[in-house]
Amino acid sequence: MGRKFFVGGNWKCNGTVESLSKLVGVLNAGEIVSTDIVEVVVAPTFIYLPMVKDKLRKEIQVSAQNCWVKKGGAYTGEVSAEQLVDMGIPYVILGHSERRHILKESHDFVGEKCAYALSKGLKVIACIGETLDEREAGDTIKVCAQQLDAIKEAIGDNWANVVVAYEPVWAIGTGKVATPEQAEDVHLEVRKWLAENVSAEVAESTRILYGGSVTAGNCKELAKKPNVDGFLVGGASLKAEFIDIINSAQAKVEH
Repeated sequence: MGRKFFVGGNWKCNGTVESLSKLVGVLNAGEIVSTDIVEVVVAPTFIYLPMVKDKLRKEIQVSAQNCWVKKGGAYTGEVSAEQLVDMGIPYVILGHSERRHILKESHDFVGEKCAYALSKGLKVIACIGETLDEREAGDTIKVCAQQLDAIKEAIGDNWANVVVAYEPVWAIGTGKVATPEQAEDVHLEVRKWLAENVSAEVAESTRILYGGSVTAGNCKELAKKPNVDGFLVGGASLKAEFIDIINSAQAKVEH
């Protein structure tokens, strides 16, 4: 059996009890393809995780957007992996570009977070990607490899519960989107990196997502690419069109 399509919705620092209750209602009422062919996860901010988890249809899982790098304690404002596990949260997003670039989280720090989260039983959506300057300099693969190297250094061969999300920084929230060919090129290189640096088995089984202004309008063509195994969606995951993006898994199956 091939890699199951994966669609994640990163809700970032958005929403209220009222607006997210309405969004959950839309997702609960929407007709989505079978979980046999797609895994769906949404990531509300910490304070809304319990509400969303309790109200959301069972076919859609929840994820945290971040967690602390070690066991909880005197770390004001942080949330530990142990606390997420205690709440029954299966996934966490780590290494998102907004944390790397705004909060200056280093590659090594992201790797340490991945290792600790995995050690406590969380599944990790590990984000990588280059800035516009890095792409224009021809450093896309180099930058992604550096980010992957730091994760590999921390987690070793323990990739079974890792989903890699390639998110070109220049395409996040900008309306710009990598062409299906550009996305496929990078995804193929990431898979080659996994084969050469971890194992052929891990390269074959690891899902590599595309993230960066994914919409209902462009998701089907992206989904048809052989090394695009799904999406990590930002703004569009807060809208009804997220259902269409979930259902793009069917385009993958039929292609």
